[in-house]
Parts: sequence; C-alpha cells; structure tokens
Amino acid sequence: MGGNMAKMMKQVQKMQADMLKLQEELGDRTVESTAGGGVVKVVANGRQEVVSLEIKPEAVDPEDVEMLQDLVLTAVNDALKKAQEMMSTEMGKLTGGMNLPGLF
Repeated sequence: MGGNMAKMMKQVQKMQADMLKLQEELGDRTVESTAGGGVVKVVANGRQEVVSLEIKPEAVDPEDVEMLQDLVLTAVNDALKKAQEMMSTEMGKLTGGMNLPGLF
C-alpha cells in the first residue's frame, strides 16, 4: 500500500469513529411531535425509540376511541420521521454529503 492509500484508510477510520460517536450523541437527542392541536404529544430519540407519550384528558372520548388511536399513530409516526431526518441531516454534515453505503 502506498502512502496515499494508508492516509486515506486513516481518514476513513476517523470518519467511521466520528460517525459512531455522532450516532451515540444523536441517540440521546430527542424530537417532539404533537397531534390534535397538542392533545397528544410524542417524544422520540435518535435511536428511533419513543421515549414518552402524553395524552391530555380532553383527547380521551370513550365514544370516539378511533380518533384517539389516529392521533397517537400520527404523532408517533411523525416523531419517528423527525428522528430519522435529524439523524440523516447530522450524518450528512459529517460525511459532507458523500453517500457511503453500509455506514448507517
């Protein structure tokens, strides 16, 4: 291996280490989503996990459980989408927009 190749491998290894560190940091960062004007609130982290779910009493209507289920689904899906977008955006900054398959 020439000097350039070794230098490039070092850069790739550093980038992978930086990405792992960033993934860990983002894993702890949270995003929030609401539905129904805020009666349902979901918080998700960068690991695509829902960390909290808040349902205000006025959202609970025994006559219309389906509406509540829809609100929860909407908020959960939106929170997970936001978490994914946050991860992609931050990773994109690190890789300079390079598409590196298999890294994340």
